[in-house]
Amino acid sequence: MTKRKSLHLDAPLLFSDHRKPLTRREFIASGLCKGGQVVAGASLFSLFANPTDAQASLSPDLEALRDSCGINVQGAGKIPFISFDLAGGANIAGSNVLVGGAGGQQDFLSTAGYNKLGLPGDMAPSIANPTVGMSDFINTDLGLAFHSDSQFLRGILEKVSPETATRINGAVIPSRSDNDTGNNPHNPMYAIAATGADGSLMPLIGSRNTDSGGNSMAASNFMDLSKRPTKIDRPSDVTGLVDVGDLFSLLSQSDAVTVMESIQRISAQKMAAVNTQVTRDDVIKDLVNCGYVKSADLADRFGDPSTLNPLLDPDIVGPGGIFTINEFDSESEFQKTASIMKLVVNGYAGAGTVTMGGFDYHTGERGTGELRDLRAGRCMGACLEYAARRNMPLMMYVFSDGSVASNGRIDDSEDGRGKGEWTGDNSSTGASFFLVYNPSGRPQLMGADAEQMARHQQIGFMRSDASVDTASAPSANNVNLLVDTVLLNYMALHGEQGQFASVAPRQGLGSGAMLDTLTAFQPIV
Repeated sequence: MTKRKSLHLDAPLLFSDHRKPLTRREFIASGLCKGGQVVAGASLFSLFANPTDAQASLSPDLEALRDSCGINVQGAGKIPFISFDLAGGANIAGSNVLVGGAGGQQDFLSTAGYNKLGLPGDMAPSIANPTVGMSDFINTDLGLAFHSDSQFLRGILEKVSPETATRINGAVIPSRSDNDTGNNPHNPMYAIAATGADGSLMPLIGSRNTDSGGNSMAASNFMDLSKRPTKIDRPSDVTGLVDVGDLFSLLSQSDAVTVMESIQRISAQKMAAVNTQVTRDDVIKDLVNCGYVKSADLADRFGDPSTLNPLLDPDIVGPGGIFTINEFDSESEFQKTASIMKLVVNGYAGAGTVTMGGFDYHTGERGTGELRDLRAGRCMGACLEYAARRNMPLMMYVFSDGSVASNGRIDDSEDGRGKGEWTGDNSSTGASFFLVYNPSGRPQLMGADAEQMARHQQIGFMRSDASVDTASAPSANNVNLLVDTVLLNYMALHGEQGQFASVAPRQGLGSGAMLDTLTAFQPIV
């Protein structure tokens, strides 16, 4: 029998059992349209590598006006949040992140169950190496257990340093969602913003011109269209966010700021002596006065074009950067990811979703999905490593609309590497996961002992046949409650889970002890 060859990394995916792509979301899922990035400006620690450092300041008399004029310099003090929307129904459970029964990730499934997840019997994580008495197929370098041949894992470890890896931990959430549709309300950006998180430039940004900014819909109970994402698709969109005018073509940055400060003082003196003859005289004077302060503040913070440009950030691109110049120039997904992590981690926006297309990869072979998973892993690793280089915490969330399954047929090609071919969609094998980077050390799981911690690291579970047990957690069969679960865990990292009901008054997770069972980590801030 002639084996199928894996497709090019950006080749479109078209199947006889799927209708021809008609909608924007279907074009993204099939890989005919590039997935953009959502960067939802939700939570931000600061604009600096060290959140306790002060911003380059204006003159003392104008510095005091920043707060009164509502100028957000350091964000809202929340943990940066980046999510990856893998459009089309990517494999997450088993072949990437391990998912088990009620006892946690290593409460192993049946051999037939792993076979459905694309892992033949001789690669199942339950198989112990008799020489060492433990499995060769379990990797916990990132705290969360991955299959040792996971392409997500391989890509992440290519980009993070060994030291960064020791400060990461994560949790997996087995959960069903519909296949091949953008109608799943997966996107948690508005929920993160509802915690009070905000950015210093804008509340939310994204690469798609949609209400969520990405491929999947936003959860309707959190939507606030006053924070609708601003479209960001490439580094030039990032640098175009701030226009400081033509003054910098004539003066240096410091001289330009001085000029603007002088204009503000002169304006303030003149306005003090003027009666505008309008009822709200003080309001008008405030608006004029603050306008000059904001202009001087923008010039102070963004007059240097390298402040925002990912390409000019040596931590992102270059000899010591996360991406080489060749990688960055040749791969649009890396440029997209870099643009998002630059904004989120540095505090210009607090949360973001990188939408990547072409994950509907049940092509009758394995290599296509492996190559796409590897590239996604490299993008995930870049975000985590950039947070480490900036000494900032980060919560990174990965989800997809539906999932895939294998019938057990093996792909022995170089890219297939002896794994099961993906042969069809299967929403029952779905899962999402999140990783948390903490500059102070690996995040600590909830629970008094190893057994309890294992249950907190996996929220819900699968049956032995690798299908989600829909009664195992509220999130297991309800995408809206999956968003609630992500929100709860984000708030718990801040020690704010007690405020969950007020932030999500229509939540369906329960209260008290029930919420504790759905929480993975102890606070990190």
